Amino acid sequence: MSDGQGLLDSEQVRHRRRLPERVARYADWPSWLPVEVVDAVRSRGIERPWQHQVQVADAAYAGCPVAVTTGTASGKTLGYLLPVMAATYGGAAATAPVPLTARTQTRSLLRPKRPHTALYLAPTKALAHDQLRAAGEFGLPGWRVAAVDGDSDTAERDWARDHAGYVLTNPDFLHYSVLPNHGRWAGFLGNLRYVVIDEAHRYRGVFGSHVAQVVRRLRRLCASYGANPVFILASATVTGADRMTAELVGCEADRVTVVDQDASPHGAVDFTLWEPMQYPTDEAAHLMARFVDAGLQTVTFIASRRMAELTAVRAQEQVGVGGDGPPRIDSYRAGYLASDRRALEAGLQDGSLRGLAATNALELGVDVAGLDAVIITGFPGTRSALWQQAGRAGRTGRDAEVVLIAARNPLDAYYFDHPELLFDEPIEQTVLHAANPYVLGPHLAAAAQELPITEADACWFGPQMIPVLHRLESQGVLRRRPAGWFWPRPERAGDAVDLRGAGGPVIEIVEIDSGRVLGTVDQAGSDGTVHPGAVYLHQGDSYLVEELDQEECEALVSAARPGYYTEPRGTHDVQIVEELQHRPFGNGVLHYGEVDVFSQVVGYLRRDEVTSDVWDETPLDMPERRLRTKATWWTFDGSGLDLSATQLGSAAHAAEHTAIGLLPMFAPCDRWDIGGLSTILHPDTGTLTVFVHDGHPGGAGFAERGYQVAEAWWAATLERLNSCRCELGCPSCVVSPKCGNANQMLDKQAAIWLLEALLRDPAPTDVGSFSQPQV
Repeated sequence: MSDGQGLLDSEQVRHRRRLPERVARYADWPSWLPVEVVDAVRSRGIERPWQHQVQVADAAYAGCPVAVTTGTASGKTLGYLLPVMAATYGGAAATAPVPLTARTQTRSLLRPKRPHTALYLAPTKALAHDQLRAAGEFGLPGWRVAAVDGDSDTAERDWARDHAGYVLTNPDFLHYSVLPNHGRWAGFLGNLRYVVIDEAHRYRGVFGSHVAQVVRRLRRLCASYGANPVFILASATVTGADRMTAELVGCEADRVTVVDQDASPHGAVDFTLWEPMQYPTDEAAHLMARFVDAGLQTVTFIASRRMAELTAVRAQEQVGVGGDGPPRIDSYRAGYLASDRRALEAGLQDGSLRGLAATNALELGVDVAGLDAVIITGFPGTRSALWQQAGRAGRTGRDAEVVLIAARNPLDAYYFDHPELLFDEPIEQTVLHAANPYVLGPHLAAAAQELPITEADACWFGPQMIPVLHRLESQGVLRRRPAGWFWPRPERAGDAVDLRGAGGPVIEIVEIDSGRVLGTVDQAGSDGTVHPGAVYLHQGDSYLVEELDQEECEALVSAARPGYYTEPRGTHDVQIVEELQHRPFGNGVLHYGEVDVFSQVVGYLRRDEVTSDVWDETPLDMPERRLRTKATWWTFDGSGLDLSATQLGSAAHAAEHTAIGLLPMFAPCDRWDIGGLSTILHPDTGTLTVFVHDGHPGGAGFAERGYQVAEAWWAATLERLNSCRCELGCPSCVVSPKCGNANQMLDKQAAIWLLEALLRDPAPTDVGSFSQPQV
């Protein structure tokens, strides 16, 4: 029994599952591993490796692409570091005799500056620096390791490029600095033996497509310098790792060695599904305070930056006082300055920080594991993310607690009604499309500037390369010559590629009185978070936004505690650009294609910080933004239903909300990755239409997946509407936390009637009237 089980005796427990203890399975050190490396690892108290660590090391040493998908804190790092250290440490095994010369007339030994090199890619700067700390703890003599990124100064970059055997960075630095300057990195790239891609499940959607193209450009340049690096991918939560590796790296899936049998020891974990009676974040603060009082080091994951701050404050207010004062509880989220993040991470590692309310930025900042308890406030969008967060709990010889508190939305309610889907079903497959033409084109331009592209380069970029090159040539982006396609312009091609789709430079949030930079936010996100009049929270302190200057990339704030928080309101519209596929769908038609999504923040609500009641609404005049992406939509003639136009619109709106909330069951996204629109008479279709679209430029594969599984997805939507115990609609079915219309005009019962009419089996004569799907 874990220390926290008695704290969870409550009628609010909907389900409890005990994940059994796991014992260690050991293996011998690989015979090819230099004794210096074995001694360095043993100095850390590791006498023997676990079986899966040796499997990873042996496969990589043999030259096979490897995907290791064992659990969180299972020692994946050591598995890939064994071959990396053996290749890059520069010890005795890397020495080579210097031939006799007339000048020396003696035979000596030369220890090469870098017998081989290796590259580590993490999705964030912070995680790369955390791995630098972990690598340094081995104390391997002669092993030169460096972490570099956009914040590194010239001296740090030069040393890493000219001397380091193992360089830790992120895809952004590889794209913006290494590949465009590959001539200066020729020594490093020409000796590149291994590339480690950590947290590989993060490379999904459009970001994953961008990184896939960066990796292909890297492989192409390495080949030009005579290297063929082995790729090692690591993730605790990946299904179909061979296919994901093939798509990300650009290799054949049957060449990938998948290591998924976890041989590391782990204490038992009690996993509780908790049905809140109050606001989920209020109950998260209460549970965290109780766990911390019971001596359990606890991390509480919160989806919202603002609510992470509030949860930490409320938990600190409730925690008991011991002999040395109350235990410390704090918050952690993206947008903090590096110094603030490092201090929090250090407190978590040394135990002085007993409770932390964090967004998923914590997972990308430090490899934290061995916690006594993890609280997850709201299903985090995918089962992959759920188990990534839950895996932070537990250590050898000690049981741990994980509590999932249901958020008030359809997906959480559905999983709480069907807990077997959480515990017994495989994790979703990572969706990314390396061939996305919106991604491929700019990367081909960048590749052409790095090295002229020839038809033979299709081995790296795929068969779609030639058509895209012809299009770039016709647009004047590239110029074709006998030696291949060239970049003809003086500016850097890669600078036009935005890997993360942040939408321009970040906005600095500056305190007016002190001039201190509190944090940052991207351009698009600034519309809804630091608009004039917004309340901005930072490490428990509250600020009022006085001015937003997007041209100067600055938001000016002043300290204030007004008693309310702000919530943006917006409008958006969808226009069909091109239909790519369509097929029969019940009594309607299902479509998939390219759309333009227009959005604009038009105002904000002030909500009471205690009760969340709305005080008032204030209009705003923010810029309209356009996003070209992919969508799936269905059309249906609702004139036969006994519903007024108002009821029909409210029905479609409610059904759209519920479906968006449930799509993460079928595609690896969360509801913030997608959006929707419903209308009873769309100008492009002339009839009732419900859209669900990707929230990323060019599409992220989520809408396409929705098109493929539409029957099961919309059947689950109807089931959720029917099974929800509310009468008029609630956050567990039709009320959405991201509705730009403040959840007005929603009719749950009419949505049921609409979907029943849509999904009812059509008459046989109806089927023949539809054309076949086309691409």
